[in-house]
Amino acid sequence: MNDTASDASSSGNGSPAVTAAEAGPEATADTAPDTGRVAISRVKFGLLRYWRQDVVGTVDQAAVIEKRRAECAMSERYLFMTAMSGGIAVLGLLLSSPAVVIGAMLLSPLMDPIMGLGFALAIGDYRWLRQSAISLAWGSLMAIVLCALVVFMSPLQDITPEIAARTRPNLFDLFVALFSALAGAYAMIRGRDGTIVGVAIATALMPPLAVVGFGLATFSWVVFSGALLLFVTNLVTIALTAWGMAKLYGFRTSLSQKQSQFQNFAVVGVFLALTVPLTLSLMQIVWEANAGRQVRAELAETFGSSARLSPPEIEFSGDPLRVSAFVWTTRLIQDAEIRAEESLTRKLGKPVDVELKQFLVRDEQSAEQAQIASAKAQEEAAATDRVDDLAQRLSLAAGVPDTEVIVDNRNRRAFVRAQRLPGATMETYKALEDRIAASEPEWRIELIPPVAPLQTTVTFAEGAPDQAGLQSLGLVVWAARRLDRPVLLSGSDEETSAAATILIERDIVVQSETARGVLQASLEEQGL
Repeated sequence: MNDTASDASSSGNGSPAVTAAEAGPEATADTAPDTGRVAISRVKFGLLRYWRQDVVGTVDQAAVIEKRRAECAMSERYLFMTAMSGGIAVLGLLLSSPAVVIGAMLLSPLMDPIMGLGFALAIGDYRWLRQSAISLAWGSLMAIVLCALVVFMSPLQDITPEIAARTRPNLFDLFVALFSALAGAYAMIRGRDGTIVGVAIATALMPPLAVVGFGLATFSWVVFSGALLLFVTNLVTIALTAWGMAKLYGFRTSLSQKQSQFQNFAVVGVFLALTVPLTLSLMQIVWEANAGRQVRAELAETFGSSARLSPPEIEFSGDPLRVSAFVWTTRLIQDAEIRAEESLTRKLGKPVDVELKQFLVRDEQSAEQAQIASAKAQEEAAATDRVDDLAQRLSLAAGVPDTEVIVDNRNRRAFVRAQRLPGATMETYKALEDRIAASEPEWRIELIPPVAPLQTTVTFAEGAPDQAGLQSLGLVVWAARRLDRPVLLSGSDEETSAAATILIERDIVVQSETARGVLQASLEEQGL
């Protein structure tokens, strides 16, 4: 027994082996990284298993592919709606009316072929890729031609702020396209795509496409090329984001139809070709962002810490590059513009034209107060423009002149009484109000529909309104409040009682024998 124990405590070369108990804290510390790595590996494995089984495993990929492929087909409806959307968008841009531009988004079907492009790349389906590209090309061409014709025949051909804002890609435009694509791809994969997703995608694509038509009609190469670059950048961003989301959710080549080796190379070639304009745009966006930081730093260094600057306005499309800003300073610097031009030209590697408006103030506190006052004035002007835009959007939704829109700026409340629109239902008016209210969360928006019978069915499950039934009751509540009218219920006693209870809890007057009983019981419980 003793000999065995002695052999076990020795290593192969005769040196004594050290047990964990004998090793002390040094050996325990050496084993800690291994334990940590094992824990991290377990967490990674658990997350990976959750993603594959509970997320990817719940997606019917074949159904998603089939639906997306069917919606990418070129049809008369697709071409017509794309052209009409472009025509409305260019009118909104000419009028500098965001409300009209938003209306164009509701019609645009551009989402389908662009998303189809991304999904086709993800599964390597050449036929689907070709179909999506053809649909996208013809739809875009029709929209551009119609926009060019509208602008060519229009007496308004000035470059409005809405047009100028879409003549070159910037970081914010890229983020709009990216987030829109993420939302669109997720909604399509999870089977929850709809109008709102299509509007988000169209926001990044249709206005630049309309500006391309404007540039073509006015023979403005700067506008045409800048808007085309923005359109292509957003298009590629959306397509590649859809490709990435599809890959993330496990869409693979096995889902596509068999194709030749040439077609496989063509798919890869299209993917690589798409990355080129996006890479060039990203390089330009990064350069502009860096140039903006250098401009701000140079002006701050020129006037010192006691001065206050307005955000510099930089025109990157000009040659030379133009910079303008307001400065509140305790001492005027006569050669500030020359010094800034020389320094920025050297740092940026291209000519720079600087225009500064200096305002002399007493001290640093006065400079800060003047800067705050200027910012408030700009904010008030922007708020006024936003109120005017809100009134215009409400008038457009209601079909009335903007003079009939009542806006209470102090209490953040706006309401309008809508005209009877052909084919419009209560759901239509409520959807219009919801859409405007969603863009103005700080305002109370009320669009009062014309008086009309509201006949809707409330569906039930196990004696209570189901999800669709609750939506119907929500519409009833909205209509009753906007029109200040009672609600008449009909149906079985059990279902009428359940619906009446929900409506009475929301202070809606209900007319029915069952409702009277529910109201009486409610009053008795309150001791009234």
